[in-house]
Amino acid sequence: MWTHIKRTILTGVFTIIPLALTIYLLKILFGFLDSLSAPILKFIGFQIPGLGILLTFLSVYILGLFIRNVLGRRLFAWGERILLTIPLVNTIYKTIKQFLSAFTGTAEGKNFQKVIFLQYPRMGVWTLAFVTGESVDGNGVKYYHIFVPTTPNPTSGFFIIIPQNDTMKTDMTVEEGIKMVISGGLIAPPNNELHNFPK
Repeated sequence: MWTHIKRTILTGVFTIIPLALTIYLLKILFGFLDSLSAPILKFIGFQIPGLGILLTFLSVYILGLFIRNVLGRRLFAWGERILLTIPLVNTIYKTIKQFLSAFTGTAEGKNFQKVIFLQYPRMGVWTLAFVTGESVDGNGVKYYHIFVPTTPNPTSGFFIIIPQNDTMKTDMTVEEGIKMVISGGLIAPPNNELHNFPK
């Protein structure tokens, strides 16, 4: 009985946390943009409910347009260099940027390439991992460079190099793999592919 209650509570927690964090961050962003527009609207003499939402999308769109042109890229690179000279801030910024780039594929050639399964921590127990690169040893054996994330926080984990023959390829996308890790397996394809692994 207690086990059922605990599992049910954990299921609810892992379901609500991503949603709550998303809403919280959006609320902060919308509130910030609303506060910026408030003096202007007060001067004009009328209010527009939800203007923060409109300003958020408009600001992000304009920022995207700006960064995509040559001048925007140069100014952004200049500002980024200044940011990276600040202790502690540079560590946090680089970590977040590298993590987002890996998962979204915005870093050319450095994103997670595919999702695989490997037997870890022992034979017969399968763990999900992301392929980050490939290599070949002197004997022609092909290896995967993989990142094995932890659940429910995929920003931590460990890196290993493993023979490709000791892993099992999947048809899952990186996005599906991330959802599976963050949810602790709650969000996962109904049918897994482990039966395809050669015995």
